[in-house]
Amino acid sequence: MARMGLTAERVTLVGAELADEVGLERVTMSAVARRLGVKDASLYAHVRNLDDLRGRIALLAADEKTVRIAEATAGRAGRDALVAYANAWRAYAHERPGRYTATQTPMEIDPELVARATGPRRAIELTYRMLRAYELEEPDLTDAVRLLRSTLHGFVSLEAAGGFAHVRPAEATWARSLDALHTLLENWPAHPTEGDST
Repeated sequence: MARMGLTAERVTLVGAELADEVGLERVTMSAVARRLGVKDASLYAHVRNLDDLRGRIALLAADEKTVRIAEATAGRAGRDALVAYANAWRAYAHERPGRYTATQTPMEIDPELVARATGPRRAIELTYRMLRAYELEEPDLTDAVRLLRSTLHGFVSLEAAGGFAHVRPAEATWARSLDALHTLLENWPAHPTEGDST
């Protein structure tokens, strides 16, 4: 019999809160059960195992992050949209570090859960829509999406790890990096002509 008030959503939220506090890699079924004040076995009526829980945390986080980005970029285009998008991404990574890690960690997630989740699909749509303002066509558009993700994830990951120890404030570098990214997107390099070896 499932404990009164215990649901998959509640277990997931508590797991997400724990991930933000101690790191996703340190979230265990026992730790979540202790936080909820139940025995480990009680959780298995709601989530299959630790991998299932982590997958649910990833989907929860993807939805939260996407909502933030959508709200930040609404009505904006070009550089304004890019900066709002990037700032929302970075703020989420700072405020919800364990959940953010879940969104960037490859994992197998129950296909039924993925099918019902709107966050991952909406995140892709928002990103492509924002970058289309730079008038990029495929395959450049996909390359730009990958560059954007690599730049933002790389920066916030290094920042979280204490990788910016230089006296220059990380905030200043972040702003200049977004300026540089905008300039690159506006001046995307043309494909080399056939036979061009440069």
